[in-house]
Amino acid sequence: MYIQYTMDQLCLPMDLEEDIPANHLVRVVNAAVNQLDDAIFDAAYPGGGRDSYHPKMLTKVIIYAYSQRIYSSRQIAKAVRENIMFMWIAGRQRPDFRTLNRFRSERMKEVLETVFTGILHYLAEEKYVKLEHYFVDGTKIEANANRYTFVWGKAVVKHKAKLQEKVRTLFATIEAAEKQEELEQAGEDLTELGEASALTSEKLEAAVQQLEAKLQVQPKDKPLKKAVRALRKDLLPRLQKYERQQELLGDRNSFSKTDPDATFMRMKEDHMQNGQLKPGYNVQIGTENQFIIGYSLHQRPTDTRCLKPHLEKVKAALGKLPKTVIADAGYGGEENDAYLEGEQLEALVKYSTYHKEKSKRWQQDISKLDNWQYVEAEDTWTCAVGRKLLFRYESKGTTESGYEVRKRHYRSASCEDCPLKEACTKAQGNREISVSLKYLRYKQQVREKLRSDEGYALAVRRMIEPESVFGQLKNNRGFRRFLLRGLPKVSLEVGWLSLAHNLLKKATIDQKSKIAVQG
Repeated sequence: MYIQYTMDQLCLPMDLEEDIPANHLVRVVNAAVNQLDDAIFDAAYPGGGRDSYHPKMLTKVIIYAYSQRIYSSRQIAKAVRENIMFMWIAGRQRPDFRTLNRFRSERMKEVLETVFTGILHYLAEEKYVKLEHYFVDGTKIEANANRYTFVWGKAVVKHKAKLQEKVRTLFATIEAAEKQEELEQAGEDLTELGEASALTSEKLEAAVQQLEAKLQVQPKDKPLKKAVRALRKDLLPRLQKYERQQELLGDRNSFSKTDPDATFMRMKEDHMQNGQLKPGYNVQIGTENQFIIGYSLHQRPTDTRCLKPHLEKVKAALGKLPKTVIADAGYGGEENDAYLEGEQLEALVKYSTYHKEKSKRWQQDISKLDNWQYVEAEDTWTCAVGRKLLFRYESKGTTESGYEVRKRHYRSASCEDCPLKEACTKAQGNREISVSLKYLRYKQQVREKLRSDEGYALAVRRMIEPESVFGQLKNNRGFRRFLLRGLPKVSLEVGWLSLAHNLLKKATIDQKSKIAVQG
């Protein structure tokens, strides 16, 4: 059961001009949350115990707080007691900071994305968004973690390898010091360790147990006692620690000890100007009319590998993807282009060299394939001098995510006596190239789209779509560092921020329209 409340008897000032923006915003939040189905929140309340505050009331309070740059649960609870807008939207109820924090970071864990989608459909019904164009971009936000408690993947691999070799050396010493029959225990030899690189904590634990059993029979064997002590107290715990760290790292290159889900990344907010790495998360959003249509959180510093999982998340939430996806060169690549083509989306994703190709230096560089001619019927490339490169073989490669890249390899019949060879290649022999014809096709498609009036307009619009939203979040609302820790809770923070931004954007548009009508 929820504590029911009514707000009809609570009055908000309507006539004072200075109160109009805050007054309107709080009503926008109230109306948007009220139109949600109560059944959405059932997953957050399994039942049992005393009556809870109504989840809609708590949702309104937190969304409105985030729109007012209030992120601390204690500060939100204080505002509910002191601020008339918060009093009105809370129906004069006073949830404490523990209730608010538990609700936003625990209870809403399985519900918040449904709430976000419900409000997004409400905005679509009200004609604020059409879900046609999807402008993607990412930004890095610092994690709530100590900046100096880092673990680097390369260091873990290095230390683990040294430890494994040390353990093998120790066991080799033990075997050399004793006779074969003395090492046997009940007719069994020590556990086979194998190569140093294959040594695991489980194998080492079994071997140590055998040594400890032998030590029970020969308690005065000082070298064996010393070896067992070193293994049990030092080497085995360290190996277990390195294995845990590698498990936490996954395919990342670093993590923070105080927030293991955070990865060290280069932030734009580098006040020391020394390229310092900070623990953080890569926040990906998609916008339309500067409303946030979708959001996701990633542990990768680069945007390229984030596009597919981000769009998959949006597709799962909305049931479909917007018709056109627009992104900058950070998302360019054959794998992403192939995914967008497979989803039958109109893609406008620049590739990494798009802007460089427009420069005079690039166009005069005879080593670039863009300045060569490809004859599809002959499957040959013709260089700037007019010499042909003939097809030799095709190779297959696989990316980290499992995408297969096929490249065709070509070689010039002869580069001897070529007057432009030094400008073309540094190779001693004939010029060789490897080309993905599929990727060249994608690049040509993007060029043609960007040269069209519609494509150029969308590319220009992309510069003011997600970038403006990030500016609102980071600068205007001062959110530059997460308050919570761990990927699930930080994802919830991004969800609350996105909800607050969308309703604040709606209130702003409404207010401007009202002023225009009155004017």
